[in-house]
Amino acid sequence: MQPDIVVTAPLPPFLYDPLKADYRCHDYYKSSHKPGLLAAEGARIRGLVQGGGTVTATELLDALPKLEIISVFGVGYDGVPVAYCKSRGIKVTNTPDVLTDDVADVALGLILMTGRGFVRLNRFVHAMEWEKRAPELTTKLGGRKVGILGLGRIGKAIAARTEAMGMKIAYTGRKPQAVPYEFIPDLKSLAAAVDFLVVACPGGAATRNIVDAEVLAALGKKGTLINIARGSIVDEGAIVDALKSETIKGAGLDVFAAEPHIPAELLSMDNVVLLPHVGSATRETRQAMGDLCKANLDAWFSKRKVLTLIPELM
Repeated sequence: MQPDIVVTAPLPPFLYDPLKADYRCHDYYKSSHKPGLLAAEGARIRGLVQGGGTVTATELLDALPKLEIISVFGVGYDGVPVAYCKSRGIKVTNTPDVLTDDVADVALGLILMTGRGFVRLNRFVHAMEWEKRAPELTTKLGGRKVGILGLGRIGKAIAARTEAMGMKIAYTGRKPQAVPYEFIPDLKSLAAAVDFLVVACPGGAATRNIVDAEVLAALGKKGTLINIARGSIVDEGAIVDALKSETIKGAGLDVFAAEPHIPAELLSMDNVVLLPHVGSATRETRQAMGDLCKANLDAWFSKRKVLTLIPELM
């Protein structure tokens, strides 16, 4: 008999169709009567598939007494109540590694777009301004210093890319690592020491709003904030204020606190580059994420070891 699973996020066809072929799928996300679905099917559900940005309430999990595994379609799992899952013995898997390069590319792109002003210059050409005057001078990136908040897989990939451009690298995290980059233990001190502060750490309660007004003040007028991690890590009100007051030089943001909503003030600023959370948005990477998301379920239900159990549950 096919295992029953519940889907709590919109899934692309290249993931959802194979899931439907091998599992009895219950679409909680699209259900018009969610309590009724849980009452009718909750006692049979053994697996749950969600997105990286999905928030999974413990009340939902309480209604799934036989739940064995949550498979996250994404690298982030800050919306999963990990301590609750651990107490119930529920496995939680995600899709790391396969999206590392794409997300690091976006970080590099945002550094180039903000530092070299490519977005503004593109608008300059389209507005026919080049026929009237010369473009403004921008910033040489070689020799500038990049500070990385969170030197995990993605952080290291960002470091490698920026180092190849001749930039200097510093980082902060829980502890120093065996890498040829400068470790600065305090986030505020890191911000004060760099030209670009790149947010690449996990989201969740432990990192919520840790890039606050004080950190942005330390980054200062020389500095640009780049965020490709989670919108929750940066105090969005503080970044708006810092940009309006010219406390910092600029920002490149791929993630936001209440996606897809972006504060109107950010939309109107010329020193901000905004992207619609496209860190992993290539066909190849999304396919690899889908394949791994399903492979984790397949491994669990065939009594094999899951491929990417999150560290907290290892």
